[in-house]
Amino acid sequence: MKRPSVGLLGRILLILAFVLVTEFVANTLIFERVNKFALQDDDAHRMAEYLVVARRIMDRTAPEGREAVARELSTARLQVSWQKGVDTRGTPFSLDDLRAQILSIEPELFEGKLRLHLLPLSQGGDIAGSLELTDHSAMLFRSSQQHAFWPLTLGRMVAMALPVLALALLGALAVRATLKPLRALMGATRTIGSQEPVDVPERGPPEVRALIRDFNAMQTRIHRLITTRTQALAAVGHDLRTPLARLELRLDGAQMDAETRRAIREDINEMGDLLRSLQIYLGGEGEGLPAEKIDLAVMASTIIDSARDAGRDAVYDGPLSLDIRARPVSIRRAIANLVENALHYAGNVRLAIRQVEGATLICVDDDGPGIPPDKIAVVHQPFVRLDEGRARNTRGMGLGLAIVHNAVRAEGGELILENRPEGGLRATIRLPLREASI
Repeated sequence: MKRPSVGLLGRILLILAFVLVTEFVANTLIFERVNKFALQDDDAHRMAEYLVVARRIMDRTAPEGREAVARELSTARLQVSWQKGVDTRGTPFSLDDLRAQILSIEPELFEGKLRLHLLPLSQGGDIAGSLELTDHSAMLFRSSQQHAFWPLTLGRMVAMALPVLALALLGALAVRATLKPLRALMGATRTIGSQEPVDVPERGPPEVRALIRDFNAMQTRIHRLITTRTQALAAVGHDLRTPLARLELRLDGAQMDAETRRAIREDINEMGDLLRSLQIYLGGEGEGLPAEKIDLAVMASTIIDSARDAGRDAVYDGPLSLDIRARPVSIRRAIANLVENALHYAGNVRLAIRQVEGATLICVDDDGPGIPPDKIAVVHQPFVRLDEGRARNTRGMGLGLAIVHNAVRAEGGELILENRPEGGLRATIRLPLREASI
């Protein structure tokens, strides 16, 4: 039969109970240690003799002069004072064995009703006490023999620190045990919606297990919604290709002027480009493939060479060869999209590749109008078009930078967009360095 698990509240109560028990045991031990404390014979004899002499002198002194006499009797090791009335202060730590030891040395102190107790650590932790005089006033004294009382002070410090240490240790263990399944849950949240859902094991206190159970159900629902939406849009995009192809065939046999034919063909081509972009974005072109060794320099220079062959203003600046590990299809698409954007909006492009500490940088510069500063943070989102900062005849669905962003993120990298001070836009792909060997 499965044992019931202790919840967070139960664990906290157990920790508090353990600390209270620990503190009780520690205080009991120190109380017994205080009760059994005794001085060495020489120290005990000196203290007993001094108390007898001091009491006699104080008892023979008139009340108005006792405070001055008390100051004269005080030494570095024992301070004496006087008060009217009997000493009625509470004694949380009575020194019974030490009192018996001193009384056995000087039985005369029985008459003074000797009291001994240990002062709090906040007051130095010394031994203090009182003797009753014949007129029922009290001579108070305090001994500061730290070398003799150090075992008591150390024991009390340990008794105070022990519950705190126990609480810290148990708290750390409880937090660690609680956070272990939460760390797995945090890791799963970073991949939700981007890959097949993997159930997080239900571990930890009941509250944490309930949270994980709800999260597993949530990520299953999200994955189902995303899959259904993606399949529906992809099917629509695929089905639209057939009527587009028929339109193109019919256009070839249609009787119309050249200008109208050219305009219709451009519309058909634009619709085809829109569908391809939509399918690439929804399908995550190449993102499901494993990373492999690719020559990034050759890939980038080939894209630039293709643009130059088409008569475009395109320049490559970088090494002849640079091996990295990445998904080749999605990275090639990302670089090609940035180059096409630069050529479309600015009419020129400069692609540079360099390596810095811990990363590979792919920089795509143009001399176009750039992006409004307040739009840079959202321009990589899907279906965002910035016609105000670009040409009014912008084609596409605003998926180009979204495709780049997804491809770079799949590599653990970052897409950085910034307006250049001298004009134009700089798009930088920052990829983390990986071992290129296979």
